[in-house]
Amino acid sequence: MKATPTRGRTTSYDAPDPPFAWTFTTPLYVGSSLNPINSSIIATALVPMAADLHVPVGSTAVLVSSLYLASAVAQPTAGKLAEVLGPRRIFLYGIVLVLFGGLVGGLGQNLAMLTVARVLIGIGTSAAFPCAMVMIRRRAQEAGADAPPGGVLGGIAMAGMATVAVGPPIGGLLVGSAGWRWAFLINIPVTAIAMVMAVRGLPRDPVPDREHNGFRKVAAQIDLLGILGFAVSMSALVVFLMGLPRIGWVALAVLVLTGVSTVVWELRKTAPFFDFRGLAANGALARTYLRQALTLLGVYSVMYGMTQWMEAAHGMSTVEAGLLLLPMGAVSALLSRPLASRNLVRGPLIVSAVTMLLGSAGVMLLTSHSPAVAIVLVSLVFGVTSAATTVGNQTALYLAAPPDQIGTASGLFRTFGYLGTITSAVIGSIVFRHGASDHGLHSLGLVLVAAGLAVLLLTVLDRHLMYRSTSRRPDTSDHLGNSENPTEEHSA
Repeated sequence: MKATPTRGRTTSYDAPDPPFAWTFTTPLYVGSSLNPINSSIIATALVPMAADLHVPVGSTAVLVSSLYLASAVAQPTAGKLAEVLGPRRIFLYGIVLVLFGGLVGGLGQNLAMLTVARVLIGIGTSAAFPCAMVMIRRRAQEAGADAPPGGVLGGIAMAGMATVAVGPPIGGLLVGSAGWRWAFLINIPVTAIAMVMAVRGLPRDPVPDREHNGFRKVAAQIDLLGILGFAVSMSALVVFLMGLPRIGWVALAVLVLTGVSTVVWELRKTAPFFDFRGLAANGALARTYLRQALTLLGVYSVMYGMTQWMEAAHGMSTVEAGLLLLPMGAVSALLSRPLASRNLVRGPLIVSAVTMLLGSAGVMLLTSHSPAVAIVLVSLVFGVTSAATTVGNQTALYLAAPPDQIGTASGLFRTFGYLGTITSAVIGSIVFRHGASDHGLHSLGLVLVAAGLAVLLLTVLDRHLMYRSTSRRPDTSDHLGNSENPTEEHSA
C-alpha cells in the first residue's frame, strides 16, 4: 500500500502501514548482495578451475578483473537507465542477466566462456544498488520523509559487507563439496528467489509516455554516446592501472583519446550521462566519491595484501589466512546497521579516517614473527574503517546527489569504489614485486598512511558536513537544480 504523505516532518517508519515494509526492502537487500558475493566467492574456485580447464592459475585472474571492469562501467549506466526507464524494470533485467551468467558459467567448458559469464554477472549485479537507491529515494519522497531512511540504507550497506565476509567461506564449502562450477550455479537459486520477491514486493514503474518510446528517443535520453565513451575510457583506465608498473602505451593512448572526446561531448550536452559541470559544482558529492575510493583502497589493500603476506612471509595456509581476516568482515557487517539507522555522517567518516590511520600504522609494525592476535587486531581496526566509511559516505551520497540523478550518482559512487579496489591490487603488485616480504608490507602501510591522511583532510575540512540537512549551503549549485543537501551530525 502506498503511504499517505506527511509534510513538514520526518515520517515514522514504525507506522501501521510503513513505507519501507519488509516486502519492499528484502528484494533490495538480496539484489544488493549479489555483486559483493560474486566478487568474493570466486576466490576459492580459481585454483581448481585452472586445474580442470588445464590453464595456468595466473590466467584465471581475468575472471576477477572482468567482473570489476564490467561493474565499474555498468553501475552508473544502470543508474541512468533506472532514472529514464524505471528502477523496477532495470532491477528485474539485471536479475535475469545474473541468472543467465550463472548458467553460462556453470556449463562453461573454457576460460573464454567463463569470462563471458563473469561479464554478464558483473553487468547484471550492477543494476541492484543504483536501482535500490532510486526506489528508496522515491519512496521516501512519497512518504514525506525529511531525513534519509537510515535503517534501510543500513540494510543495503550490511547486505554488501556481510556477503563479502561470508563469500570465501561459502565458496570454500561449495567448491569443496560440489565443485568449482557452483561458484557460478549458486546464482540460479538466489536470483530465482530475488525475482519472485521483486515481482511481488517492488512498486511498478509508471507507464512511459508514447513520445519517449523508441530506440532513438531512449538513446537520446540516456546519452548513449556518452555512456559508450565512458565505457571505453573506463576500460582503458582499468587496463592501464592493472598493467602497472609497466606502462601500457596502447591503453594510455586509448584512455587519452576517448577520455578527451567524451569530456568534450558531455560538456556540449544539456543532459549528459556524466555531468562534469554538475560534479564540479557539487563539491560535497565529488568529495564523497574521493573518500570512498581512497578508503576502499586501504580496506582492500589490507584484505588482499595481508593475505599474500600471511601466506608467503608468515607461512600460513590459505584457510588460516582467510580465518584471520574473517573478523574484519564480521565487524563491518555488525556495525553498519546501527550506525546507519541514526543517519550519522561526519562522525563515522572521522572514525573511518582515524581508524584507517591507526590500522595502517599497525600494518607497518607487523613482522613475520608477529603473533596471530596482532594480525586479528589490525584486521578488526580496518573492519571498523569499512563499516564507518560505507555508512557515512552512503548517507552523504543520498543527501548530496540531486534527487533526479540519484541513480547515476549511486552508480558512480560504486565506480569510484571499484577504482579504489583495482588500485589496491596495483599497489600490492608493486610493493610485493620482489615477494610478499615484511619490507613490502611496511611499504604498503606507508602508502595507506598517506591515503588515510587524505581521507581525514577530506572529512575534517569539509564544512558541508557540519550543516543541517534542511538548511541551504553557502555555495548551493542551482546548476544541478537542487541545493547541496548538507548533513547534520546528530549527537551520538
